[in-house]
Amino acid sequence: MEKNKFGVQKKIIFVITVFLMIILFSKLVFAADALTIPKIDLNLTPAKSPKDVATTIQIFILLTILTLAPAILIMMTSFTRITIVLSFLRQALGSQQIPSNQILIGLALFMTFFIMKPTGDEIYNKAWLPYVDNKITLEQALQEGIKPVRQFMFKQTREKDLALFIFLSKSKRPKNQDDVPTSALIPAFIISELKTAFTVGFLIYVPFLIIDIVTASTLMSMGMLMLPPVMISLPFKILLFILVDGWHLLARALAVSF
Repeated sequence: MEKNKFGVQKKIIFVITVFLMIILFSKLVFAADALTIPKIDLNLTPAKSPKDVATTIQIFILLTILTLAPAILIMMTSFTRITIVLSFLRQALGSQQIPSNQILIGLALFMTFFIMKPTGDEIYNKAWLPYVDNKITLEQALQEGIKPVRQFMFKQTREKDLALFIFLSKSKRPKNQDDVPTSALIPAFIISELKTAFTVGFLIYVPFLIIDIVTASTLMSMGMLMLPPVMISLPFKILLFILVDGWHLLARALAVSF
């Protein structure tokens, strides 16, 4: 009897679901006359002048830059250092997925926007506005736009790392910063950022490591070998981080380091 009841209920739910789908479909059909969908049309016509060819090439270059925008944001800004330091902090706390990756990446992204704002303003004022006002050409705008980014990278790049990539590229010894090719500056900046980030991460790791060692030693002396030390040390590490106002100190240290 119970099986028959469940079978009847399933049939009733199925009939109601089909009925609702029919009603919804009929409403969509009747509303189709009033619904306007925009038409997207892409026409490809042969180029009639060298200017048209140059415009097409510029569009392809722009699309390529847009696809590489995430890599440019990560590798040529402060995003790399901030992300690695925040990852080290989470590992030192031992909180596994707290904060989550989305939160850490979001915080790193907004801090990157904050730190890179002066550079972005300089690019906007010296490159974008003159180009929009037709005061400079696209090539001149690109040259003016890359200068603030190069200045930012030069401040964070070690001479040793820069000399390495200039040597590997078999280029002449530059007389000043203007002679340094961007192709050598970018990888030198990246490895310099990695070294700085790992150095900061190590300094963050040390106090939490001391808490882990003290907790493990205490548990061993008490004979509580079956109790994981992480369960005991985690609250103490979180308490220490809260008492010293860790997020404030970390954000301040990262911002000042640039």
